[in-house]
Amino acid sequence: MRCVRDRWRPVAALPLMLAAAGCIPAGEEPAPLPPPPAAGIAVSPVPVIPATPVPVPAPVPADFGLRGIAEQGGALVGRVPGGTRALTLDGQPVAFAADGAFLIAFDRDARPAALLVATLADGRTAERRLAVAPGSWRIERINTPFRGSAASDAEFERRRPAELAQIAAARAQSVESDGWRQDFRWPVTGRLSGFFGSQRVYQGKPASYHTGTDIAVPAGTPFVAPADGVVTLAASTPFTLEGHLLIVDHGMGLSSAFLHCQRLDVKVGDRVKQGQRLGTVGATGRARGAHMHWGMKWRDARIDPGKLAGPVGG
Repeated sequence: MRCVRDRWRPVAALPLMLAAAGCIPAGEEPAPLPPPPAAGIAVSPVPVIPATPVPVPAPVPADFGLRGIAEQGGALVGRVPGGTRALTLDGQPVAFAADGAFLIAFDRDARPAALLVATLADGRTAERRLAVAPGSWRIERINTPFRGSAASDAEFERRRPAELAQIAAARAQSVESDGWRQDFRWPVTGRLSGFFGSQRVYQGKPASYHTGTDIAVPAGTPFVAPADGVVTLAASTPFTLEGHLLIVDHGMGLSSAFLHCQRLDVKVGDRVKQGQRLGTVGATGRARGAHMHWGMKWRDARIDPGKLAGPVGG
């Protein structure tokens, strides 16, 4: 049965008609309609309550206790604020010891600014913006072939990939050592013949910048560990450029490389102590004469050994 509205009956009788016609169950009253607004009275819209923004904690002031100078090729030692659960330098994680001590360093070509951020246990952060001072680098012209001890360019291209793979594997290792905490000493003392950061030109062919410091001493002169560490590479067969190469990891991503050695007295896996004899100086690989090339890296950043060891003989 269809429900038809009777336009001539009073509106009040409509519910009874609908119930009788079966359009609504008997005994149920429809919900009363709200009365229309009186003439001249404005109806206010339902207010919209804006969402309350979640407050972002502002960085808290903190002292990282940094020691050293923030400069290209330099390193800093510091201590994280209490309650720190994570530390980053320019967004990259930085490890720190159980007592909060840590080390950071800046590549020879580091950008002029860096940001150190500690994330605290409660989610707040402590920040330190660092201005990185520029270095001053030399240009050196060397009358030696770029290929080093390789007999030809073709031999150099054949041998070099395997050598680089060994170096990368040694650098990628993570060892436990507190050598990075120590005051570094020079592995050998003598006349400085090559300087970190200088660019070398080999018989007119520009090469990358010099990645370490050269100390000119006679062949066979013993050299020692500048700090405690673990041997991660000891090349018994001379590499084309580095010759007999030794790498010692001092912990926290900091490592030393000793190039052109005549003899190595330690092997991979050996734990060495500061001042311990490691081998003798030579002229293997690409070298014009006997000298010790001492290079240092913090993770991927090449740094100046002299900035950690101070003046030669000092």
